Amino acid sequence: MSSGQQARAQAAAITPSGQAAERERAPAERVRALFDGHPLSPGQRRIAQYLVDHLTEAAFLSITELAERAGVSQPSVTRFAAALGFSGYPALRDVLQPIALSAVAGAPDSPEQTRRNELQAAVDAEIENLRDVRRLLADTNQVLDIGRELARSVPLTVLGLRISVSLAEYFAYAARRIHPDVRLVTGGGSVAYDALLQARAAGGSWVLAFAMPRHAKETLAALRVARRAGLRVVLITDGTLGPLVDEADVALTAGTGSRLVFDSYAAPGVLSAALLQAMSDADPERTQARLESYEQAADQHGFFL
Repeated sequence: MSSGQQARAQAAAITPSGQAAERERAPAERVRALFDGHPLSPGQRRIAQYLVDHLTEAAFLSITELAERAGVSQPSVTRFAAALGFSGYPALRDVLQPIALSAVAGAPDSPEQTRRNELQAAVDAEIENLRDVRRLLADTNQVLDIGRELARSVPLTVLGLRISVSLAEYFAYAARRIHPDVRLVTGGGSVAYDALLQARAAGGSWVLAFAMPRHAKETLAALRVARRAGLRVVLITDGTLGPLVDEADVALTAGTGSRLVFDSYAAPGVLSAALLQAMSDADPERTQARLESYEQAADQHGFFL
């Protein structure tokens, strides 16, 4: 029996491959722009959110007062300013105060409006991340080549540690529908080393690794073990530079949404689905056979409603 997923696999096969005037930005937007492109810890995001929500007051607080209001330590405020590229909190405050004064001179947004705009800004940032992935996928030959390599690697290892576990689990779950041997690694240390060495000994040639911020040292260690074992690495990450990228044979960039307390992952999810499609295209007969076999098992055992 043909399933909707089988039809989608066929229909979605990859084919080898004036701006509006910018309006004056509101004070809250100008503050949010200071945070763009800077990976922040959850504590640092609390500080950022407090600055946005209470701009006219927060811009004139001492470091002790801001730390107390935001519920963090004074060193956290110092590290927050440094993460944004400032020499210290006083330098950040010097930038914030004129913005706060402009908010007072105008008609500052209400806290409710500011919060609504912040949530919308988070969505807007993810839309821009998706646009970046769209530009990346313009070179369909690259995506198809990667899909072929991953499809040929038996077993195929999928690695994701800490916050990247969910992305790795999604990819491995879907890839098992179309690939005969997918091995998921979500634990670091010696457990990861054993799994990588066993995959190589079993004939595997590639690892697909996910590394989203904050980047774990154990992910870097696992990639180095994989390379030493003779495995090649496709890395999906949020940046184009750094030690993780240095250990990858192929690095694909997908930005994360960092406007809210915790990151969101729209772009890595779409990029993962594109690689799954490329794997399907690499061996369409195997793809269709495995999908059909799965649907038969699902019907027989009543997996779904």
